[in-house]
Amino acid sequence: MGKMAKSSYQALLGSIGMLLHQARMKVWQQVNNILVRTYWEIGRHIVIYEQEKQETAAYGSRLLDKLASDLKDKYGKGFSRRNVLNMRTFYLSYKNWQTVSAVLSWSHLIELLSLDDQPVRSFYEKECIANKWSVRELRRQMDSMLYERLVIGRTKREVLKLASRGQVIVSAHDIIKDPYVLEFLGLPEHGSHSEKELEQKIVDNMQSFLLELGRGFAFVARQFRISLNNKHFSVDLVFYHRILKCFVLFDLKLGKVTHQDIGQMNLYLNYFKKEEMVTGDNEPVGIVLGAEKDQVLVEYALGGISNKLFASRYRLELPDKKLLQAAVGRIVGG
Repeated sequence: MGKMAKSSYQALLGSIGMLLHQARMKVWQQVNNILVRTYWEIGRHIVIYEQEKQETAAYGSRLLDKLASDLKDKYGKGFSRRNVLNMRTFYLSYKNWQTVSAVLSWSHLIELLSLDDQPVRSFYEKECIANKWSVRELRRQMDSMLYERLVIGRTKREVLKLASRGQVIVSAHDIIKDPYVLEFLGLPEHGSHSEKELEQKIVDNMQSFLLELGRGFAFVARQFRISLNNKHFSVDLVFYHRILKCFVLFDLKLGKVTHQDIGQMNLYLNYFKKEEMVTGDNEPVGIVLGAEKDQVLVEYALGGISNKLFASRYRLELPDKKLLQAAVGRIVGG
């Protein structure tokens, strides 16, 4: 077989492979929709039975035990008590079938059903669909308390909008988190690593870091070199945001963010505005990312700066759930 014949054959093979992949995805989606609808119907039948029989809470528990045992004996291990309870909870959480997304798998829905707070569940559901998160990615975002971290610094009205619509990105403020959670790097919270090691770990785990940054980020470069009158500077990490159409610069700091760090990032932003922006680009965004920050110092250091410059913290462990929930409660309840 000649070179042209081989190339043509490979194209044929690739086309057939694409058709088979698309067909399998359609079949999987149809099977998933049927499965999810069936589980919803099972949950509905259970709730109707309980209402008609006016079951007490104690008997309701015994009912689920017996039902799960009988279904498992007759139809297999997919009917554990936990799964039957999930079907009942599924119906109670989504009584209107039309509100159930056709793209979420039963495993996605199980993760979402673990959230008792409906606005929080609504946020993760919308973000999961918009970002096409896998079950593992959804679980990670929930464990890192993405919703609570985005809520910090917002008004009560903005919080309600976040819950009902998901994350809508229209300004630089919408992509900022405080703190960023980098537990996937595997570094100890109070270790002796250097800034260079922190940067290398982020680059080595870029897919996870992009997930943490959120929708729209594309990696451009590390240690982006800037030369001014024989003085050389390096921006730790440079990204481009496809939705905001702008560069996003990160400067990594092991300790507390200082006013010198903010001044240096301001220099980087001015350089990018003059030397790197092209037609269609919006002004760059700078984020100084440190292990700690003094809020008062940061406010004074940022005063009078017209550039889109932010200072945020990072954590190398999952955040304290109670502390973040308390902070959110003060915003929502205020």
